[in-house]
This record gives sequence, C-alpha cells and structure tokens, in this order.
Amino acid sequence: MRADNSRHIIAAARERAAATRERAIAALRRMDAAGQSVSFDAVAREARVSRSWLYTQPDLRAEINRLRERRRPATSAPQVPAQQRASDASLLRRLEAAIARNRQLEAEVRELREQLARALGQQRAAAVTSSAGTCATGHGPAKTIGPC
Repeated sequence: MRADNSRHIIAAARERAAATRERAIAALRRMDAAGQSVSFDAVAREARVSRSWLYTQPDLRAEINRLRERRRPATSAPQVPAQQRASDASLLRRLEAAIARNRQLEAEVRELREQLARALGQQRAAAVTSSAGTCATGHGPAKTIGPC
C-alpha cells in the first residue's frame, strides 16, 4: 500500500494560493503608486492571475473597486499619485512666473518691432535718396513716376 502524500499536495496548494495573493496585492500597490488606472483586467495582467480569481477574493475585489472609484473619471493619461501632485500655492507661483515672463516677452517684441520699423524706414529713405533722378536699375534718368 502507498503512503498518504496528500499533506504535501495540500501544502503546495496553500503556498501557490499565498504566492498568488501576494502577487495580486503587490500589483495593486504598484499600480496605485504609479497612478495607473486600476481595473480587474489590468490587475490580472499585472499580477499574472485570472480575472475570475480576483472576483472570488472579497478583500481584493473591494480594494480594486475602491481604487477604481477614487480615480473616476478614468482618462487615458496615467493619474499622478497624491504625494506627487502640485499644491495650489506652487501652481499659483508658476502661473505668476509665466505671466511675468509673458509681459517681458511682450515688451521685447514691441521693442523689436519698433527697431525693425526704424531700420526699414532708414533703408527706404536711403534707397529713395540714392536713386533720386535715376531709375532703380541705374540706366539714366527716370521718365515716369513709379517703378522702372
């Protein structure tokens, strides 16, 4: 008669079940920390477990539902974890800095336009005075008013 080895099979099954739970919990933590969208399908892929198994685990099912609700509406872009989000004060400072930079650039553009207008005016005045009485092609006196 053979020896009863069922205790080894039971122990191996318990170890597999514990390893599966650990993978699922670790996947949930990683996804939440990374700001990824949490769903049964995504957790199952990340943890390499079946979706049907996840549905049979009340605590994991509740955690997945809680994380899904917290992130609604789900967007295609990954969510930023809470500890990495900018505060209202820092966003206000960034906005103020952007407005100040915008004003500086507007003043610079205004000055450059004025410089360009002066340069074009000087260039036109020089062209008019150098071609007074002759055609722009330099072939003698102009006989008509307008372009040569």
